[in-house]
Amino acid sequence: MAEKKAADKKAANKSPARKQTAGKVATVKAGKKVRVTLVRGLIGTRESHRATVRGLGLRRINHMVELEDTPAVRGMINKVSYLLKCEA
Repeated sequence: MAEKKAADKKAANKSPARKQTAGKVATVKAGKKVRVTLVRGLIGTRESHRATVRGLGLRRINHMVELEDTPAVRGMINKVSYLLKCEA
């Protein structure tokens, strides 16, 4: 009985619908980039803002990274915009 359940789980993980969804997610706006530079220090800022800056990949003042222009990244930039300089 346990062997049958394990076999059913393996078959469910290899369903073609799951593969299609993963392929659609991977092909989202491959070309657009945004440059973000940290221009102010993180001392005295909220812990969630510091975590957001780290999530953007910024490490120190004047550090610049180039990121994909996605809604998630735009939201992170908007949250800590007072610490950043952005270029399209």
